[in-house]
Amino acid sequence: MKTIINTPNAPAPIGPYNQAILSGNTLYTSGQIAFDPKTNELVLDSIVAETKQVMENLKAVLAAADMTFENVIKSSIFISDMNNFGQINDVYGGYFDEATAPARETVEVANLPKFVNVEISMIAVK
Repeated sequence: MKTIINTPNAPAPIGPYNQAILSGNTLYTSGQIAFDPKTNELVLDSIVAETKQVMENLKAVLAAADMTFENVIKSSIFISDMNNFGQINDVYGGYFDEATAPARETVEVANLPKFVNVEISMIAVK
């Protein structure tokens, strides 16, 4: 059985998907980009601001499932330019304790939705 997770504190889906699915004790988030849920505008001022908005969106989705970043066991990071890796990694790392950080991959891709610079999805377990 699956439970649909949606919160107004993260951007509404822009297609046929949900913000996250809870199956048993495992949460699968959809990829988040830097939409500000309050303004519905993209935050593209800098790669740091963009990544922070993505992480805040994920934080809101996790909270809607009564979870935090401590529950995350796997992250997938998609970036449009590997030259931004250091700054993205710095922001991302600020949300985790390095000793218990989740497994992760970071992949450079040709394009992302709305031509943003970073998209992140996560798997978390209660």
